[in-house]
This record gives sequence, C-alpha cells and structure tokens, in this order.
Amino acid sequence: MTRFCFRLFSIAYVAGIFLFADSSVISDLSPFNPYSLLHIPLYGILTLLLFFSFVPLKSDVRNSTDSTHSTHSTYSTNLTHSTHSTYSTYLTYFVIVVVISLGVAVADEFHQAYVPGRNASVYDVLLDMVGIVLCLFAVKRLQ
Repeated sequence: MTRFCFRLFSIAYVAGIFLFADSSVISDLSPFNPYSLLHIPLYGILTLLLFFSFVPLKSDVRNSTDSTHSTHSTYSTNLTHSTHSTYSTYLTYFVIVVVISLGVAVADEFHQAYVPGRNASVYDVLLDMVGIVLCLFAVKRLQ
C-alpha cells in the first residue's frame, strides 16, 4: 500500500514539474536560483519518491524472507541465495529509478524548449543527474 502511495506522489510530482515549467513561480524563483542549482534537490526528491515507489520497505523484505526461510530445510543456502537475489533486485530498482528520473529530466528540458521564456539546457540535465546520483548515494548509505 505504501508503494502505491509513493507511486501516486511520484506521478503528481512529475506532473508538477511539467505544469510549473510555464508558471510565474519559476520566474519568481529565478533570483534565488543562480546557475539553476535548484535542479539538484528537485530531481533528488523525484528520485527518492521513485525509489520508494519501487523498493519495498525493509520490514516487508524481512517478513517475506523470514517466511521463506521457515519453509526450507537448509537455512544457510537459502540465506545466501536470498541475499544475492535481494542485491540483484535492489540493483534492478536502482537502474529503473535512474532511467525514469533521467527520462523525466530529458523530457522536461525538451518540453522547456517549446515554453515561451524558457530554454532547454544540457547543463540543467547534468544538474538533474547530480541530484539523482546524490540521492541514490544517500539512500545506499542509509541502508
């Protein structure tokens, strides 16, 4: 249920990124946004929302692996297999989150090329990537 809520928040957040591209809020924030540095936290938050949209909470993973281990006879073999499979699953989630976040970043810049008063910039996509990477490092570090 919590992943579903995070998915809804992620969709709303992405919609907000595109809808506010043509908003007066952006022009009001421009004096406080030298070098477009607000892209970093903006895409860091998106990455965090997407991460929680895909990755189950540790308590969910622990409960599912505990029930799996109780039905098998060899605990150590299953633990090794479970740890490897969990690592592979997390790596898959990281890749999915990065691809979606970068896709949104590129699509947003493409969209801004057609918004009056805005322009597309590769520099902004690089800043978005910094936000994505910093968020994923923080998530990995906190695990």
